[in-house]
Amino acid sequence: MSNSDKPKKPQLIQPRTLKGFRDYLPETMIPREQLIQTAKEVYRSFGFGPIDTPTLEYLEILTGKGSDETDRQLYKFQDHGGRDVGMRFDLTVPLARFVAQHINDLGTPFKRYHIAPVWRGENTQRGRYREFMQCDFDTIGTLSVAADIETGLVINALLSAIGFERFTIHVNNRQILNGLLEKEGLSEQATPVLRSLDKLGKIGAEKVLTEMVTTAGTTEQQARAVLAMAALEGTHQEILEQLRPLVADNELGQEGVERLEQILTGMLAGGVPSDRIKLDVAIARGLDYYTGAIFETFLDDLPGIGSVCSGGRYDNLAELYTKRQLPGIGASLGLDRLLAAMEELGIIAKVKTPADVLITYFDKSALGKYLEIAASLRSAGINVEVYPDTKKLGQQLKYADSRGFDYAIIAGEDELARDSVQIKDLTTGGKTEHLITDAASVLAARIKKTDPH
Repeated sequence: MSNSDKPKKPQLIQPRTLKGFRDYLPETMIPREQLIQTAKEVYRSFGFGPIDTPTLEYLEILTGKGSDETDRQLYKFQDHGGRDVGMRFDLTVPLARFVAQHINDLGTPFKRYHIAPVWRGENTQRGRYREFMQCDFDTIGTLSVAADIETGLVINALLSAIGFERFTIHVNNRQILNGLLEKEGLSEQATPVLRSLDKLGKIGAEKVLTEMVTTAGTTEQQARAVLAMAALEGTHQEILEQLRPLVADNELGQEGVERLEQILTGMLAGGVPSDRIKLDVAIARGLDYYTGAIFETFLDDLPGIGSVCSGGRYDNLAELYTKRQLPGIGASLGLDRLLAAMEELGIIAKVKTPADVLITYFDKSALGKYLEIAASLRSAGINVEVYPDTKKLGQQLKYADSRGFDYAIIAGEDELARDSVQIKDLTTGGKTEHLITDAASVLAARIKKTDPH
C-alpha cells in the first residue's frame, strides 16, 4: 500500500470553551447541585411549585421586556422554519408568557419556582458568565402586600438554609422613586433616570448626576433631587419620616412609603433579624418592568461581588400577552455568583465525589462480597463507590483522599473470614473493625454527625 492510499488521521480539534462560558467539574457541580436542592426545599416550604418553559421563545416574546441592554445581549437567530427566535435572558419574561397562556388552568394566586439556565451576551465579570443558572420564585395574581413581605421572608430563609448568617437584604419601593419623578416632572425620563441611579454604588454620585443630565435629559436640579433622596440615612423609621415630605402631594409616592413601611414591619414579624434588613432608597433595579417593592441581597463579608438574590414587584409585565391583570412579585437567587462568593470565602468543601464511602478492592476472589456490602450500605441511604481494580491498598486510599471520601471500607481475606470489615476514617486516620451486619448503622451514625456532603 502506497503512502497515498493510507487513511489519513483526522486532524485534532483544539478542545476549548466559548468565551463567557464554562465547564463544571465534579468539585464545582456537587456544591452547585446542593444549592439547587436547598433552594427547591426552601421554595417548597413556602408553597411554591415547580414549572419549566422552553429555552427558545418567539423573539417578539423576549424583546422590549427587560431593557435596551438586555435586547442587545439577546442570543437570537432564525430557526430551520425561518422563525425569529431568541434564547431566554431571564425566567421572568417567559413566566409572563406562561401564565398568560395557562392562567385558566393555574388559577390565582399562582406560586411557582423555576430553576434553569439563561443566556446573555454580556461582558463577563467575576462570578458572571454568558450562560448562567437562575433560581426564581414568584407569586402571580395578587397585589397584596403579604406577597411582598413573603418575598423578603423567602430570601432570608434561602440564604440562611445555604449556611450564611451575615447578609443584608436591601429593600425599596419603585413607587416612591416614580412618585418623586412625577413630582419633579421626570415621568417621561423615568427609565433612563432609574438606570443611572442603579449605578450609584458602582460609579458614585457625581458620575450618576452627569449621566442623568447628559443621557436622561434631566436638569442638574432635578438630578440632585433624585440623588438627595437616594442619600437618605438613619433608622428605618427615620428614613420613612424623611421620605414623606419628599413625596408629599403625590399619591403614588405616598402609597409607596406606606407600603414600604408595611413590608419592613412584616419582615420583622416574620422572623427576619432587624440587622439583616436595610431600607435602601438608592436601589432601583435596572429592568424596566419593576413597579413596586424591590429587593437586593448582599453578603456582608463580600459585598463587592454584588447582589446574590434580587427581585421585585412587576404588576404590568403580562399585559402584553393578556387583557387580564396578572400582577406578580418574586426574586431570583444568583446561583453562580453565590458559588463564586462561597469559593472565595473558602466555605465550599473540596470534594470530587458525592459518595461518602469507598470500598477498597484487593481480594480479587471477593468482588461479589464487596458488591454485596455496597448494596447493603446503599439500602441504608449511604452513597458508596467500589474501587474497580485490585491495586495496592495505598494506591486506593490515595485515590480516596484525592476525591474527598470521608471513609473507606477495608476487607481482606482475614476480615471476610470473620464476617467483618475495617472502617477507616480518612479525616483522622482512625480505624475500627465491625461486623458486616453493623457496618451500615455505624457509618450512618458517623455520616449524620459530620454531614460533609
